[in-house]
Amino acid sequence: MKQSKLEIGENTFEVYSLNTIIIGSGAAGLNAALRLHNFGQQDIAVVTEGLKMGTSRNTGSDKQTYYKLTLGGGENDSVLEMARTLFAGGSMDGDLALVEAALSARSFYNLVELGVPFPHNTYGEYVGYKTDHDPRKRATSAGPLTSHYMTEKLEAEVKNKEIKIFDNYQVIAVLTDQKKQKAVGVLTLNKNNLTDGQEIFTLFNTKNIVYATGGPAGLYKTSVYPGSQTGASGLAFEAGVSGKNLTEWQYGIASTKFRWNLSGTYQQVLPTYISTDQEGKNRREFLADYFSDPGKMLDAIFLKGYQWPFDPRKVSNYGSSLIDILVYHETVIKGRRVWLDYRQNAEFASQSGKLNFDLLGEEAARYLINSEADFGTPITRLAKMNQPAIDLYQQHNIDLKTEMLEIAVCAQHNNGGLAANLWWESNLKHFFPVGEVNGSHGIYRPGGTALNSGQVGSTRAAQYIAARYQGKPLSLADFISETELQLKDKLKLANSFVASIKNSTTVNVIEIRQKIGQRMSQVGAHIRSLAELKKALEDCKDDLDNLAQKSKLSSYQDLKFAFQNYDLLLAQYVYLTAFKNYIEQGGKSRGSYLIKDPDGQLPLADLAEKFRFSLDEDKMADLIQEVNYNNDQFEFKWRPVREIPTADNWFEKVWSDYLADQII
Repeated sequence: MKQSKLEIGENTFEVYSLNTIIIGSGAAGLNAALRLHNFGQQDIAVVTEGLKMGTSRNTGSDKQTYYKLTLGGGENDSVLEMARTLFAGGSMDGDLALVEAALSARSFYNLVELGVPFPHNTYGEYVGYKTDHDPRKRATSAGPLTSHYMTEKLEAEVKNKEIKIFDNYQVIAVLTDQKKQKAVGVLTLNKNNLTDGQEIFTLFNTKNIVYATGGPAGLYKTSVYPGSQTGASGLAFEAGVSGKNLTEWQYGIASTKFRWNLSGTYQQVLPTYISTDQEGKNRREFLADYFSDPGKMLDAIFLKGYQWPFDPRKVSNYGSSLIDILVYHETVIKGRRVWLDYRQNAEFASQSGKLNFDLLGEEAARYLINSEADFGTPITRLAKMNQPAIDLYQQHNIDLKTEMLEIAVCAQHNNGGLAANLWWESNLKHFFPVGEVNGSHGIYRPGGTALNSGQVGSTRAAQYIAARYQGKPLSLADFISETELQLKDKLKLANSFVASIKNSTTVNVIEIRQKIGQRMSQVGAHIRSLAELKKALEDCKDDLDNLAQKSKLSSYQDLKFAFQNYDLLLAQYVYLTAFKNYIEQGGKSRGSYLIKDPDGQLPLADLAEKFRFSLDEDKMADLIQEVNYNNDQFEFKWRPVREIPTADNWFEKVWSDYLADQII
């Protein structure tokens, strides 16, 4: 790594020139750094907005799942069988499914060796359990904080290898050559220097970029992503990186004060769903307004534990996802607040405060009986089955024994994202999106596949870079020649932001961020309609075009928020346009979202017309939507999925190709 200084106009830049930077410090990014080092490429550095920030470091669930190949017991499994499971989710490329299955065991055992506490039995078998969309028992877990443990262990090893970490550096531009054919570096905001505004920009001149920035979590107001996760997908779109399956997200019920998925036992103990006005008054058990049968209500709540993500296929006939619609109806349409009350049983299904367990369906009844939890109130049942679930909220100053838990239907994961090939390289050469920012997943996926995909993708990117993209970056003179116009454009935007510090007496960067999130949660979450998307796109484009003029900052510290808003507006413009294109192509409800269809059916007769929908029924599951954004113009391509390859696995042939360096 070479350090130098550069002046452009009145700005002085610190410039670091090196082979590869890894942007992001979550599980995927840290693994990429570690793998690159181990593969022999040590001219690298991690560049992160905050080492302790991000999704994998700060998120979890009742029992956070890691999905892997079966590694215990006698159940038949294979790389091909796992690939078929991933591919069956729809709109997923078969070659990526095969790679994610093939490297599953390798990636999992790497984490085991690093010290992630995945449980095994006396004989060393890493036994598993069945998760959603899983025909085997491939799931495992290290508890509620699986991904947190992963980042801790990976970070420790990265530091042990003395890999350079640039902490508190926020990427504000992905830099390309003039033809926008390859990535050549990034411009960052050095948040360590924002006090006096001196030397606030740092340049990285690189041969390769591993982009591990996570999902674009900042798009949504109602989100279960940790508050520290924002994403940087908009900057990648601006640089010419294609998007893939951008329509596909996961949404589900989560707590809002402390952001956490309310899956598993949080639902299986049958909490009472409460609606109040904005002041927390006028308490009502609102599910009773829609469920005529208390038994069906209890079963839907129970199944929400297994079937956590919203799924339009599970709406009709009082299915578990009807609850998500009713929560949205209360919060967004009626403007009320919704809570889970673990202190008492639902009156609709109780007698003198005691839950009538005879109302339960066979599955729910058997589960509670086998768990010895067919008694008491939701909180006593939760204490019996999962005391750590109570303790977790207690650690965040929420006592489920004495207070209600506010909830909403929240954005949880982006299955789509940036497009890349089977080595995780994008259409922009030398640019490798890994982790959630990569759109390798399809419409549906087994729980825990995101963690596997992040480890596999970062390993593949590191393999390719170490084998094919060695060497030094551009000379400083060539780097400036290729990027000077891009840098001047970003500096012009920065100067507009800075000018508002002197010229304005108010500040609105947080207000703009809230507006972005409100818009996405209202029209671009699990309830979508073409008319609302069109209107939202007009508003989004206006905000994007006028951001420099509208933004008012109080100090240099606000620059980080202003540039986040720029990235998020870019991302929102691309995502909402992709949603609109899907509907215009005839797309119906699927995955984790419901699309208004005037010719469809209402889940319940007395619900609003915006909930009238039709299922896609896999009509477009063999197609993938890709989009490229360039100077306000969109190019959409709908292509068939790539099938799972039928590789020639004759050993001598593979061995010969391997020895001849023809694999990568």
